[in-house]
Amino acid sequence: MEDYMSYLPGMEIIESDIGDRVLKAAGEYDCTVYTAEDVKRALKSEYLSPEDFAALLSPAAEPFLEEMAVRARQETRKHFGNSVYLFTPLYISNYCENNCIYCGFNCKNKIKRAKLDSDGIEREMKAIAKTGLEEILILTGESRKMSDVEYIGEACKIASRYFKMTGLEVYPMNSDDYAYLHSCGADYVTVFQETYNPEKYSQLHLGGHKRIFPYRLNAQERALMGGMRGVAFAALLGLDDFRRDAFATGMHAYLIQRKYPMAEISFSCPRLRPTINHEEINPRDVHEKQLFQIMCAYRIFMPFAGMTISTRESARFRDNVIGMTATKISAGVSTGIGTHDGEEEEKGDNQFEIADTRDVTEVCAAASARGLQPVMNDYVYV
Repeated sequence: MEDYMSYLPGMEIIESDIGDRVLKAAGEYDCTVYTAEDVKRALKSEYLSPEDFAALLSPAAEPFLEEMAVRARQETRKHFGNSVYLFTPLYISNYCENNCIYCGFNCKNKIKRAKLDSDGIEREMKAIAKTGLEEILILTGESRKMSDVEYIGEACKIASRYFKMTGLEVYPMNSDDYAYLHSCGADYVTVFQETYNPEKYSQLHLGGHKRIFPYRLNAQERALMGGMRGVAFAALLGLDDFRRDAFATGMHAYLIQRKYPMAEISFSCPRLRPTINHEEINPRDVHEKQLFQIMCAYRIFMPFAGMTISTRESARFRDNVIGMTATKISAGVSTGIGTHDGEEEEKGDNQFEIADTRDVTEVCAAASARGLQPVMNDYVYV
C-alpha cells in the first residue's frame, strides 16, 4: 500500500507552504476553548481573523446561531445582492481507480460503470441547455485511464458551445494539465479534500492516486497556476471531526485567497450521503443545525466567497439557506451517467443518493418565492 504522504512518479511538487500552514492550524484547533465572549467579539468585528472564525465554528457559538444568521444574510446581500446562481452537474464517467470506503464510485463497489462518448456528452449537454441553464459542472470518477485529460478537454470544448461557464470536479492534476483544460474552456475547479486529518484520510483512502494526501491538498493551487479563474474548497462533513475539518477548509481558502487575490474563491458544503450497497452511510454528528452554523461561519469569515448548496441536502434546507449564506444552487440533478437526454434508463449508476430532485423550473420558482432573482450567468465575454 502506498505511503499516503509520499508523491508518486509524475505528480507535480510545487513550492508552497500553504498545505503545511493549513495542517498546522487545524492540528492546533481546539473548539472547546472558545467562550460566549469570543463569539460576541467575532460577531462585532467588521473583518474576522482566523481566531474569530474558529470561535464561530465552536460549540460556544451554537446559542448565537440566530445572530450569526442575521450577520451572514447581511454579508450575502451586501456582496451578492438578491441573486442566486443556478447550475447542474454532469457526470460523464463513473470509472474509478480509487478505493475510498465511503464513495459509491469506489473501484471495489459492484456498480454499473459507464462512460459517455463525445456524441453522448453532446446529447446530454444539449438537453441540459434546453432547460435554460448556462453553467455546467463536469464530473468523472477518478480514473485517468478511462477519463484522460484529452477526454475531459473534449467535454470542455463541447460545453463551450452550450454554456457560458464550465466547472470541473475531476481527479487532481498537474498545473500543465489544468492549463490545457483551461484552454479547452474550463473556468474553475472544485476539489473535495474529504478530510484534512491526514491519519483519518489514510484510513478512508486505501488505494489509488487519491490516497496521496498532499497531492490532493495542493490541487487548488496547481489549478490557479494553470490559469483557472476560480477554485472551490470542501471537506466531506461527517468523515471526521466536522468542526476541525470546516476550520481547515476555511483556512485553506483564506490562505489561497491571500496568495492569489484575483482568484475567485468558493465553498461547497457537502455532507455524507448513502451510496449503492452502502445505504447505511450518513454524516456522523453533523445535523442541519451544525451544517448551517458552518455555512454562516464561512460567510462571515470570507464574505466575498461564493457558496454552493448541493442536492445532498433537502429542498427545505436548500431553500432556507439560499440568499442567507449560499449563493449557488444546483437544479435538475442526477449523479448517474447518461440521464438527461430523455432515454428511459441511465447508463451508469449514481455516486450517491440525492435528496432534492426538483428540476430547474421548480428551483427557480422556489427562489423567486423568497424574493431572490435566479441567475443563469453573471459573466459577459467580449
